[in-house]
Amino acid sequence: MPQAQDAQRSAPLPVVIIGAGLAGLTVALHLAETQPVIVLAKRQLEEAATAWAQGGIVGVLGSDDSIESHVRDTQEAGAGLVDERTAEFIARHSAEAVEWLVARGVPFSPDPEGPLGLHLTREGGHAVRRIAHAADATGKAIHDVLLDEVKRHPNISLREKWMAIDLITHRHLKRSAQDAFTPDAGRCHGVYALDIANGKVETLHAAAVVLASGGVGKVYRYTSNPDTSTGDGIAMAWRAGCRVANMEFIQFHPTCLYHPQERSFLITEALRGEGGILRLPDGTRFMPAHDERGELAPRDIVARAIDFEMKKHGLDHVWLDATHLGEAFLREHFPTIFARCLSLGIDISQQPIPVVPAAHYTCGGVVTDLHGRTDLPGLYAVGETTYTGLHGANRLASNSLLECVVLGRTCADDIQANLPETAPKLPGWDESQVTDADEEVVIAHNWDELRLLMWNYVGIVRTTRRLERALHRIKLLRQEIDEYYAAFRVSRDLLELRNLVDCAELIVRSALSRQESRGLHFSRDYPRTLPVSFPTILSKKPKRKDAWLP
Repeated sequence: MPQAQDAQRSAPLPVVIIGAGLAGLTVALHLAETQPVIVLAKRQLEEAATAWAQGGIVGVLGSDDSIESHVRDTQEAGAGLVDERTAEFIARHSAEAVEWLVARGVPFSPDPEGPLGLHLTREGGHAVRRIAHAADATGKAIHDVLLDEVKRHPNISLREKWMAIDLITHRHLKRSAQDAFTPDAGRCHGVYALDIANGKVETLHAAAVVLASGGVGKVYRYTSNPDTSTGDGIAMAWRAGCRVANMEFIQFHPTCLYHPQERSFLITEALRGEGGILRLPDGTRFMPAHDERGELAPRDIVARAIDFEMKKHGLDHVWLDATHLGEAFLREHFPTIFARCLSLGIDISQQPIPVVPAAHYTCGGVVTDLHGRTDLPGLYAVGETTYTGLHGANRLASNSLLECVVLGRTCADDIQANLPETAPKLPGWDESQVTDADEEVVIAHNWDELRLLMWNYVGIVRTTRRLERALHRIKLLRQEIDEYYAAFRVSRDLLELRNLVDCAELIVRSALSRQESRGLHFSRDYPRTLPVSFPTILSKKPKRKDAWLP
């Protein structure tokens, strides 16, 4: 048995936030005035998915806009599965969220005639211009400003290259007759975390733990997400007994740059919004044959159309042609894309861009309320890690950054109002039965197999037979990974693979349970959309009445 460690009682326990993107930094900044905060980033602080967001953030600001209009657009994009109360709450606080970012110094693109002096753009699915942006690198502009403020805050400790392993719940506490069923037994008390630099695992006591670790994009072979997107928060919450919902709805962005040196660079849909045309290698435009809206159809339709043409013609990619827009226009409106492509030898003013659909956003996740509360007291979740009901079966463009800011604040408020009065003794990490890994090639092989399996069998277009085959193979992979995890000391690669296989199974089980096609989930066996549908909610069954956690 591991030796128990006394919780720090001389000073207030910190709130531990797992993830250093917009969701995590928003919670940290709102909490830090009254509460010590620890933020864990498993790679470089700048590598959060937020920094990769090109589009913008929704703000209901213009005189031609309304909360009702934003809610209506969100519901239409969400294909009948959006929670109206959630959508209305977030839309109502959208202007406040943008104002908060402006006050922090985020350099949004200006327009002296626009609301708050901001230039508002329009993206697919929005009835009016309501997207505040910073050219085509909004996420990076926001992240840079907030990260700089967090670094300077004396009450926030940033731990770079630290990775959470598992949440500490009552399962880990000493089960003596005296403390086995204390009132706070069913609570999150902290987290085991790996200091990647030295390979040591620490026990972090916490007044609360916030999961803000992003989505599961790296479970697929092609993704627009950074390497951090391995579903860590979703997997940890699931293992701790929390419900998970709508994992079948993985948004595939239609146009990710196809290049051997750059496999995760997104080509924003705004380029299609300004007139970019999708073509086959012979120059044929194909989108009008799939949808009357052509390149301006919703993301799921465009992604399926590209997938269809690639499979029909045996292609690795298709082409996005913006040459007719001219160099001056492209440099002014898409400076990041122009520069990145040019660095790879592609002059987008002279030649089309090779693109392929890629996993982009996880519309499901850990079930939370509008305060970020999960099923486990003391455990919160914000951002792409969560299912709040906002995104339904398909996320409306630029709602993701908005959700992070609005619910990041409500999450911080709830944590401050519900700090625990006592802290139990927590057991340290037990490495007495493990050794150093002797064949790490197993991790690399299983990682590659899982991502290819998910791409081929659980991708843009699905069948029941493919899903069943995927589930069978995932179970075999899980057995191999669990055996490896039990025998060897943990590493970042092993932990990420363990989390990815958990998330892969959740995606497949959710997809198998939805016997219709809706939004981002398209099944050849069930091509019709049912008149009425509900979220897919997965939960673990309790083993006995006094042990509701697995």
